[in-house]
Amino acid sequence: MSLAFKKARSFIYHNARPLDLARWQYHFEKGPREAVLTALACYQNADGGFGHALEPDAWNPESSPIQTWAATEVLREIAFTDPDHPIIEGILRYLASGRDFADGFWFNSVAGNNDHPHAPWWHYDSSASSRQSYNPTACLAGFILRFAARESELQQLGRRIARAACDRYSGQDLLDDMHTAACYLRLWQYCVESGLSDLIDLNALEGRLRDQVRHSITKDTTAWGASYCCRPSQFLNNRNSVFYLDNRELADFECRFITNSQLPDGSWSIPWTWKEYPEAWSISKNWWKADVAIKNLLYLRGLGDESAVGKGCE
Repeated sequence: MSLAFKKARSFIYHNARPLDLARWQYHFEKGPREAVLTALACYQNADGGFGHALEPDAWNPESSPIQTWAATEVLREIAFTDPDHPIIEGILRYLASGRDFADGFWFNSVAGNNDHPHAPWWHYDSSASSRQSYNPTACLAGFILRFAARESELQQLGRRIARAACDRYSGQDLLDDMHTAACYLRLWQYCVESGLSDLIDLNALEGRLRDQVRHSITKDTTAWGASYCCRPSQFLNNRNSVFYLDNRELADFECRFITNSQLPDGSWSIPWTWKEYPEAWSISKNWWKADVAIKNLLYLRGLGDESAVGKGCE
């Protein structure tokens, strides 16, 4: 057990939300997956969507697409794929409701955000172009394709959105926004898992995504510790990823970066902040640190020795 792991574990046990503690225990201590699901369900609303600062930069308790996307990421992280489970059924119900959706896009931000502490990028502006963003729409469409009943109206909606998203992506320059790029990567993964080669040219999309990942990763590693930039872990966390070999040098370097940049308390610095709501931010910052600790240790394990928790990269 590495020193980095021991320090991260101590931070988690002193600071993490119940959800993130359950995630940690599931990944590294043989904890039950059901504990993660139980904690995750506390963020789900009656309409099936998620809120309550599941994504810690927005404290809006009401459902929103971004918060619901965050729930789908937790489900994916723990490899949970039961379409009959109430959490997944609820997400599909929310997405089918038409709430926070117009013209083929789920809204990137919602009006209710403005009534609660939030980061500036989640502030709602009715004129903002984020209403036409495939972040998180492409990912949510992929979730629909993976879990909605094959002959349902929702499945058909997911298919239409996926086609439109891929048509736009293939007809434009590579994206500069790493978050939207990651949503396209998820869409591709969901389509591969669902065997939807009739819907999208999956080989062509994979090729474009390989170009995208190379384009998105910040090559200047001196900037990694000083700014909010794109590291390989945005797109991969193990050597089996189709994106690993193309970015092997930087991906392996990130292991050393993670180990060397850990703070004395076992956490890692968060390279963003809020200008407003300083008290709420001080809480959210710790929530983010727990999330980053989990992801960093999963990355070290995925690129190193799978049999030695926390051993890190070779």
